[in-house]
Amino acid sequence: MAVLNEEQVMLRDAAKSWTTEKSPVTAFRALRDSGNKDGFDRAAWREMAQMGWAGILIPEEFGGSGLGYTTLGLVLEETARTLTASPLISTALTVTSALLLAGSDAQKSNWLPQIAEGKIIGALGVDEGAHHAPTHIALAAQKTAHGWSLSGKKTFVLDGAAADLLVVAARTSGKSGETAGITLFLVDGKTKGLTRQALHSVDSRGIANLTFENVELADDAVLGTVDQGFAVLDAVLDRARVGLAAEMLGSATQSFEVTLDYLKTRTQFGQLIGTFQALQHRAAKMYTDLELARSCIEAAFTAMDSNADAANVAELASLAKTRANELAHLVSNEMVQMHGGIGMTDAHDAGLYLKRARVAEATYGSAGFHRDRYATLLRY
Repeated sequence: MAVLNEEQVMLRDAAKSWTTEKSPVTAFRALRDSGNKDGFDRAAWREMAQMGWAGILIPEEFGGSGLGYTTLGLVLEETARTLTASPLISTALTVTSALLLAGSDAQKSNWLPQIAEGKIIGALGVDEGAHHAPTHIALAAQKTAHGWSLSGKKTFVLDGAAADLLVVAARTSGKSGETAGITLFLVDGKTKGLTRQALHSVDSRGIANLTFENVELADDAVLGTVDQGFAVLDAVLDRARVGLAAEMLGSATQSFEVTLDYLKTRTQFGQLIGTFQALQHRAAKMYTDLELARSCIEAAFTAMDSNADAANVAELASLAKTRANELAHLVSNEMVQMHGGIGMTDAHDAGLYLKRARVAEATYGSAGFHRDRYATLLRY
Protein backbone atom coordinates (compact mmCIF):
# COMPACT_ATOMS: atom_id res chain seq x y z
CA MET A 1 0.00 0.00 0.00
CA ALA A 2 1.21 3.49 -0.86
CA VAL A 3 2.30 5.77 1.97
CA LEU A 4 -0.47 8.29 2.62
CA ASN A 5 -0.01 11.82 3.91
CA GLU A 6 -1.89 13.16 6.90
CA GLU A 7 -4.67 14.79 4.84
CA GLN A 8 -5.27 11.59 2.92
CA VAL A 9 -5.48 9.48 6.07
CA MET A 10 -7.94 11.91 7.63
CA LEU A 11 -10.11 12.00 4.52
CA ARG A 12 -10.08 8.20 4.16
CA ASP A 13 -11.02 7.72 7.81
CA ALA A 14 -13.76 10.33 7.54
CA ALA A 15 -15.14 8.57 4.47
CA LYS A 16 -15.07 5.22 6.26
CA SER A 17 -16.89 6.68 9.26
CA TRP A 18 -19.52 8.48 7.17
CA THR A 19 -20.34 5.52 4.95
CA THR A 20 -20.59 3.20 7.93
CA GLU A 21 -22.91 5.50 9.87
CA LYS A 22 -24.83 7.38 7.17
CA SER A 23 -24.68 5.15 4.10
CA PRO A 24 -24.57 1.45 5.00
CA VAL A 25 -25.74 -1.24 2.58
CA THR A 26 -29.20 -1.00 4.15
CA ALA A 27 -29.40 2.58 2.84
CA PHE A 28 -28.62 1.34 -0.67
CA ARG A 29 -31.33 -1.30 -0.34
CA ALA A 30 -33.81 1.38 0.68
CA LEU A 31 -32.75 3.52 -2.30
CA ARG A 32 -33.19 0.57 -4.66
CA ASP A 33 -36.63 -0.25 -3.31
CA SER A 34 -37.81 3.38 -3.32
CA GLY A 35 -37.91 3.69 -7.11
CA ASN A 36 -35.56 6.67 -7.00
CA LYS A 37 -35.15 7.84 -10.62
CA ASP A 38 -31.80 9.56 -10.01
CA GLY A 39 -30.09 6.38 -8.85
CA PHE A 40 -28.59 8.21 -5.86
CA ASP A 41 -29.74 10.08 -2.77
CA ARG A 42 -29.50 13.83 -3.38
CA ALA A 43 -29.41 14.57 0.35
CA ALA A 44 -26.44 12.22 0.74
CA TRP A 45 -24.75 13.88 -2.23
CA ARG A 46 -25.15 17.28 -0.59
CA GLU A 47 -23.47 15.91 2.53
CA MET A 48 -20.60 14.56 0.42
CA ALA A 49 -20.16 17.98 -1.18
CA GLN A 50 -20.21 19.65 2.23
CA MET A 51 -17.40 17.32 3.32
CA GLY A 52 -15.42 18.50 0.29
CA TRP A 53 -15.55 15.28 -1.73
CA ALA A 54 -17.01 16.90 -4.85
CA GLY A 55 -14.08 19.31 -5.00
CA ILE A 56 -11.14 17.01 -4.29
CA LEU A 57 -9.72 17.47 -7.80
CA ILE A 58 -10.73 21.10 -8.17
CA PRO A 59 -8.05 23.74 -7.44
CA GLU A 60 -8.58 26.07 -4.50
CA GLU A 61 -9.09 29.06 -6.82
CA PHE A 62 -12.30 27.42 -8.05
CA GLY A 63 -13.58 26.37 -4.63
CA GLY A 64 -12.01 22.94 -4.30
CA SER A 65 -9.09 21.49 -2.37
CA GLY A 66 -6.86 20.24 -5.20
CA LEU A 67 -5.86 17.10 -3.32
CA GLY A 68 -5.43 14.94 -6.41
CA TYR A 69 -6.57 11.65 -7.91
CA THR A 70 -5.07 9.36 -5.27
CA THR A 71 -7.07 11.14 -2.59
CA LEU A 72 -10.31 10.90 -4.55
CA GLY A 73 -9.54 7.22 -5.11
CA LEU A 74 -9.43 6.64 -1.36
CA VAL A 75 -12.92 8.09 -1.02
CA LEU A 76 -14.23 6.05 -3.94
CA GLU A 77 -12.85 2.89 -2.38
CA GLU A 78 -14.56 3.56 0.95
CA THR A 79 -17.93 4.47 -0.56
CA ALA A 80 -17.83 1.27 -2.63
CA ARG A 81 -17.54 -0.87 0.48
CA THR A 82 -21.15 -0.06 1.34
CA LEU A 83 -22.31 0.23 -2.29
CA THR A 84 -22.98 3.94 -1.82
CA ALA A 85 -24.46 5.32 -5.04
CA SER A 86 -23.32 8.85 -5.89
CA PRO A 87 -22.19 11.10 -8.76
CA LEU A 88 -18.55 10.97 -7.60
CA ILE A 89 -17.43 9.10 -10.72
CA SER A 90 -19.55 11.02 -13.23
CA THR A 91 -19.23 14.49 -11.73
CA ALA A 92 -16.34 14.89 -9.27
CA LEU A 93 -14.01 12.76 -11.40
CA THR A 94 -15.02 12.55 -15.07
CA VAL A 95 -16.59 15.91 -15.91
CA THR A 96 -14.22 17.71 -13.56
CA SER A 97 -11.24 16.10 -15.33
CA ALA A 98 -12.61 17.17 -18.71
CA LEU A 99 -12.84 20.79 -17.55
CA LEU A 100 -9.40 20.70 -15.95
CA LEU A 101 -7.77 19.18 -19.02
CA ALA A 102 -9.44 21.23 -21.76
CA GLY A 103 -11.64 23.95 -20.30
CA SER A 104 -11.10 27.63 -20.97
CA ASP A 105 -10.73 30.02 -18.04
CA ALA A 106 -14.35 31.08 -18.52
CA GLN A 107 -15.61 27.48 -18.60
CA LYS A 108 -13.65 26.56 -15.49
CA SER A 109 -14.81 29.67 -13.63
CA ASN A 110 -18.42 28.98 -14.53
CA TRP A 111 -18.70 25.25 -13.84
CA LEU A 112 -16.00 24.12 -11.39
CA PRO A 113 -17.24 26.15 -8.39
CA GLN A 114 -20.74 24.76 -8.91
CA ILE A 115 -19.39 21.21 -8.99
CA ALA A 116 -17.31 21.79 -5.85
CA GLU A 117 -20.37 23.04 -3.99
CA GLY A 118 -22.46 20.08 -5.12
CA LYS A 119 -24.90 22.35 -6.94
CA ILE A 120 -24.80 20.49 -10.25
CA ILE A 121 -24.48 16.94 -11.52
CA GLY A 122 -22.26 16.24 -14.52
CA ALA A 123 -22.16 13.37 -17.00
CA LEU A 124 -20.06 12.23 -19.95
CA GLY A 125 -21.79 11.17 -23.17
CA VAL A 126 -19.46 8.99 -25.20
CA ASP A 127 -20.79 5.56 -26.25
CA GLU A 128 -23.53 5.11 -28.83
CA GLY A 129 -23.93 1.33 -28.93
CA ALA A 130 -24.07 -1.70 -26.68
CA HIS A 131 -20.32 -1.80 -26.06
CA HIS A 132 -17.64 0.69 -25.05
CA ALA A 133 -16.15 2.06 -28.26
CA PRO A 134 -14.95 5.66 -27.85
CA THR A 135 -13.81 6.05 -31.47
CA HIS A 136 -17.18 4.91 -32.87
CA ILE A 137 -18.85 8.29 -32.59
CA ALA A 138 -21.50 9.27 -35.12
CA LEU A 139 -23.45 11.95 -33.20
CA ALA A 140 -23.09 14.84 -35.62
CA ALA A 141 -22.18 18.44 -34.81
CA GLN A 142 -22.92 20.76 -37.73
CA LYS A 143 -21.53 24.31 -37.89
CA THR A 144 -24.25 26.96 -38.03
CA ALA A 145 -24.34 30.73 -38.31
CA HIS A 146 -24.65 31.04 -34.55
CA GLY A 147 -22.55 28.11 -33.37
CA TRP A 148 -23.26 24.37 -33.58
CA SER A 149 -26.19 21.99 -33.94
CA LEU A 150 -25.98 18.49 -32.42
CA SER A 151 -28.06 15.53 -33.59
CA GLY A 152 -27.68 11.90 -32.59
CA LYS A 153 -27.74 9.68 -29.51
CA LYS A 154 -25.70 8.53 -26.55
CA THR A 155 -26.26 5.28 -24.69
CA PHE A 156 -25.73 4.15 -21.09
CA VAL A 157 -24.72 7.59 -19.80
CA LEU A 158 -23.81 7.42 -16.11
CA ASP A 159 -26.10 9.79 -14.17
CA GLY A 160 -27.41 10.97 -17.52
CA ALA A 161 -30.98 11.36 -16.31
CA ALA A 162 -29.98 13.70 -13.47
CA ALA A 163 -27.16 15.62 -15.16
CA ASP A 164 -27.24 19.42 -15.24
CA LEU A 165 -24.08 19.56 -17.36
CA LEU A 166 -23.11 17.13 -20.11
CA VAL A 167 -19.74 16.70 -21.76
CA VAL A 168 -20.66 15.27 -25.16
CA ALA A 169 -18.30 13.73 -27.71
CA ALA A 170 -19.53 14.59 -31.21
CA ARG A 171 -18.25 14.19 -34.74
CA THR A 172 -17.42 17.41 -36.54
CA SER A 173 -15.60 15.71 -39.43
CA GLY A 174 -14.49 12.29 -40.61
CA LYS A 175 -16.42 9.10 -40.01
CA SER A 176 -17.22 6.71 -37.16
CA GLY A 177 -14.14 4.75 -36.11
CA GLU A 178 -11.67 7.56 -36.76
CA THR A 179 -10.02 9.48 -33.92
CA ALA A 180 -9.68 12.66 -35.98
CA GLY A 181 -12.78 14.79 -36.27
CA ILE A 182 -14.09 14.30 -32.71
CA THR A 183 -14.98 17.43 -30.74
CA LEU A 184 -16.13 17.78 -27.13
CA PHE A 185 -19.05 20.07 -26.25
CA LEU A 186 -20.47 21.36 -22.99
CA VAL A 187 -24.25 20.99 -23.04
CA ASP A 188 -26.54 22.47 -20.41
CA GLY A 189 -29.05 19.87 -19.28
CA LYS A 190 -31.94 22.25 -19.93
CA THR A 191 -31.03 22.82 -23.59
CA LYS A 192 -33.95 22.46 -26.02
CA GLY A 193 -33.85 19.33 -28.15
CA LEU A 194 -32.27 17.11 -25.51
CA THR A 195 -34.42 14.18 -24.34
CA ARG A 196 -33.55 11.47 -21.84
CA GLN A 197 -34.68 7.91 -21.30
CA ALA A 198 -33.90 6.68 -17.81
CA LEU A 199 -32.99 2.99 -17.75
CA HIS A 200 -33.46 0.36 -15.05
CA SER A 201 -29.97 -1.02 -14.51
CA VAL A 202 -29.33 -4.32 -12.74
CA ASP A 203 -27.20 -2.53 -10.13
CA SER A 204 -29.92 0.08 -9.45
CA ARG A 205 -27.74 3.05 -10.42
CA GLY A 206 -28.63 6.12 -12.46
CA ILE A 207 -28.11 5.53 -16.17
CA ALA A 208 -29.85 6.90 -19.26
CA ASN A 209 -29.97 7.03 -23.03
CA LEU A 210 -29.83 10.55 -24.45
CA THR A 211 -31.19 11.84 -27.76
CA PHE A 212 -30.10 15.11 -29.34
CA GLU A 213 -32.40 16.63 -31.96
CA ASN A 214 -30.96 19.81 -33.44
CA VAL A 215 -29.55 20.91 -30.10
CA GLU A 216 -28.31 24.45 -30.69
CA LEU A 217 -25.07 25.49 -28.98
CA ALA A 218 -22.98 28.65 -29.05
CA ASP A 219 -19.34 28.61 -30.13
CA ASP A 220 -18.22 28.86 -26.51
CA ALA A 221 -19.74 25.43 -25.84
CA VAL A 222 -16.72 23.78 -27.51
CA LEU A 223 -14.45 22.17 -24.92
CA GLY A 224 -10.91 22.24 -26.24
CA THR A 225 -10.16 22.32 -29.96
CA VAL A 226 -12.52 21.48 -32.82
CA ASP A 227 -11.74 18.14 -34.52
CA GLN A 228 -9.00 17.37 -31.99
CA GLY A 229 -11.01 16.24 -29.01
CA PHE A 230 -10.14 12.55 -28.97
CA ALA A 231 -6.88 12.96 -27.07
CA VAL A 232 -8.73 14.82 -24.31
CA LEU A 233 -11.59 12.31 -24.37
CA ASP A 234 -9.13 9.42 -24.06
CA ALA A 235 -7.37 11.11 -21.13
CA VAL A 236 -10.70 11.79 -19.41
CA LEU A 237 -11.80 8.19 -19.93
CA ASP A 238 -8.52 6.92 -18.45
CA ARG A 239 -9.14 8.92 -15.31
CA ALA A 240 -12.69 7.59 -15.12
CA ARG A 241 -11.43 4.04 -15.64
CA VAL A 242 -8.93 4.26 -12.81
CA GLY A 243 -11.49 5.86 -10.50
CA LEU A 244 -13.95 3.09 -11.32
CA ALA A 245 -11.19 0.54 -10.71
CA ALA A 246 -10.69 2.03 -7.24
CA GLU A 247 -14.41 1.70 -6.59
CA MET A 248 -14.31 -1.93 -7.74
CA LEU A 249 -11.35 -2.56 -5.44
CA GLY A 250 -13.38 -1.24 -2.50
CA SER A 251 -16.41 -3.41 -3.20
CA ALA A 252 -14.21 -6.46 -3.83
CA THR A 253 -12.33 -5.87 -0.57
CA GLN A 254 -15.60 -5.72 1.35
CA SER A 255 -16.89 -8.84 -0.42
CA PHE A 256 -13.70 -10.69 0.47
CA GLU A 257 -13.81 -9.64 4.12
CA VAL A 258 -17.46 -10.65 4.50
CA THR A 259 -16.72 -14.00 2.87
CA LEU A 260 -13.64 -14.56 5.04
CA ASP A 261 -15.67 -13.92 8.20
CA TYR A 262 -18.22 -16.46 6.98
CA LEU A 263 -15.50 -19.07 6.43
CA LYS A 264 -14.38 -18.52 10.02
CA THR A 265 -17.84 -19.00 11.54
CA ARG A 266 -19.83 -21.41 9.35
CA THR A 267 -19.62 -25.06 10.38
CA GLN A 268 -20.24 -28.08 8.18
CA PHE A 269 -19.65 -31.75 8.99
CA GLY A 270 -18.77 -30.69 12.51
CA GLN A 271 -15.97 -28.28 11.63
CA LEU A 272 -15.42 -24.74 10.35
CA ILE A 273 -15.56 -24.59 6.57
CA GLY A 274 -12.53 -22.30 6.68
CA THR A 275 -10.44 -25.34 7.64
CA PHE A 276 -11.19 -27.02 4.30
CA GLN A 277 -8.06 -26.77 2.18
CA ALA A 278 -9.91 -26.20 -1.09
CA LEU A 279 -11.65 -23.12 0.33
CA GLN A 280 -8.37 -21.89 1.82
CA HIS A 281 -6.77 -22.02 -1.64
CA ARG A 282 -9.64 -20.06 -3.14
CA ALA A 283 -9.44 -17.45 -0.38
CA ALA A 284 -5.67 -17.15 -0.92
CA LYS A 285 -6.26 -16.56 -4.63
CA MET A 286 -8.70 -13.74 -3.86
CA TYR A 287 -6.29 -12.10 -1.41
CA THR A 288 -3.42 -12.26 -3.91
CA ASP A 289 -5.55 -10.74 -6.66
CA LEU A 290 -6.68 -7.95 -4.30
CA GLU A 291 -3.10 -6.96 -3.61
CA LEU A 292 -2.12 -7.13 -7.29
CA ALA A 293 -5.06 -4.95 -8.29
CA ARG A 294 -4.29 -2.43 -5.55
CA SER A 295 -0.70 -2.08 -6.79
CA CYS A 296 -1.88 -1.46 -10.37
CA ILE A 297 -4.50 1.09 -9.31
CA GLU A 298 -2.11 2.99 -7.05
CA ALA A 299 0.47 3.13 -9.86
CA ALA A 300 -2.13 4.63 -12.20
CA PHE A 301 -3.20 7.25 -9.65
CA THR A 302 0.44 8.16 -9.00
CA ALA A 303 1.05 8.64 -12.73
CA MET A 304 -1.95 10.96 -13.03
CA ASP A 305 -0.99 12.98 -9.96
CA SER A 306 2.59 13.37 -11.21
CA ASN A 307 1.38 14.51 -14.66
CA ALA A 308 3.04 11.60 -16.43
CA ASP A 309 2.80 11.54 -20.23
CA ALA A 310 -0.49 10.42 -21.73
CA ALA A 311 0.90 7.14 -23.10
CA ASN A 312 2.13 6.06 -19.67
CA VAL A 313 -1.18 6.98 -18.04
CA ALA A 314 -3.07 5.08 -20.75
CA GLU A 315 -1.02 1.91 -20.22
CA LEU A 316 -1.45 2.01 -16.45
CA ALA A 317 -5.16 2.84 -16.72
CA SER A 318 -5.87 -0.16 -18.95
CA LEU A 319 -3.78 -2.39 -16.70
CA ALA A 320 -5.65 -1.17 -13.62
CA LYS A 321 -9.10 -1.56 -15.20
CA THR A 322 -8.27 -5.05 -16.47
CA ARG A 323 -7.06 -6.21 -13.06
CA ALA A 324 -10.05 -4.60 -11.33
CA ASN A 325 -12.50 -6.21 -13.77
CA GLU A 326 -11.04 -9.67 -13.23
CA LEU A 327 -10.84 -9.14 -9.47
CA ALA A 328 -14.44 -7.97 -9.14
CA HIS A 329 -15.68 -10.85 -11.25
CA LEU A 330 -13.81 -13.45 -9.22
CA VAL A 331 -14.57 -12.15 -5.73
CA SER A 332 -18.25 -11.45 -6.39
CA ASN A 333 -18.65 -14.98 -7.76
CA GLU A 334 -16.83 -16.53 -4.80
CA MET A 335 -18.88 -14.51 -2.33
CA VAL A 336 -22.09 -16.01 -3.70
CA GLN A 337 -20.72 -19.54 -4.02
CA MET A 338 -19.04 -19.74 -0.62
CA HIS A 339 -22.18 -18.52 1.13
CA GLY A 340 -24.13 -21.35 -0.45
CA GLY A 341 -27.92 -21.14 -0.54
CA ILE A 342 -28.20 -17.88 1.43
CA GLY A 343 -25.82 -16.25 -1.08
CA MET A 344 -28.38 -16.80 -3.84
CA THR A 345 -31.12 -14.88 -2.04
CA ASP A 346 -31.89 -11.17 -2.00
CA ALA A 347 -31.87 -11.31 1.79
CA HIS A 348 -28.07 -11.50 1.64
CA ASP A 349 -25.87 -8.70 0.31
CA ALA A 350 -23.83 -10.98 -1.98
CA GLY A 351 -26.16 -10.46 -4.93
CA LEU A 352 -25.93 -6.68 -4.63
CA TYR A 353 -22.15 -6.79 -4.84
CA LEU A 354 -22.26 -9.22 -7.78
CA LYS A 355 -24.66 -7.02 -9.75
CA ARG A 356 -22.57 -3.92 -9.14
CA ALA A 357 -19.45 -5.81 -10.20
CA ARG A 358 -21.00 -6.90 -13.50
CA VAL A 359 -22.07 -3.38 -14.45
CA ALA A 360 -18.72 -1.86 -13.42
CA GLU A 361 -16.89 -4.51 -15.47
CA ALA A 362 -18.66 -3.36 -18.64
CA THR A 363 -18.41 0.37 -17.92
CA TYR A 364 -15.64 2.22 -19.79
CA GLY A 365 -14.22 -1.01 -21.18
CA SER A 366 -14.35 -4.71 -20.37
CA ALA A 367 -11.27 -6.77 -19.50
CA GLY A 368 -11.07 -7.85 -23.13
CA PHE A 369 -11.21 -4.26 -24.37
CA HIS A 370 -8.39 -3.21 -22.04
CA ARG A 371 -6.20 -6.25 -22.64
CA ASP A 372 -6.32 -5.45 -26.35
CA ARG A 373 -5.70 -1.74 -25.73
CA TYR A 374 -2.79 -2.46 -23.37
CA ALA A 375 -1.17 -4.77 -25.92
CA THR A 376 -1.64 -2.19 -28.67
CA LEU A 377 -0.12 0.55 -26.55
CA LEU A 378 2.90 -1.67 -25.92
CA ARG A 379 3.06 -2.42 -29.68
CA TYR A 380 2.45 -6.14 -29.47
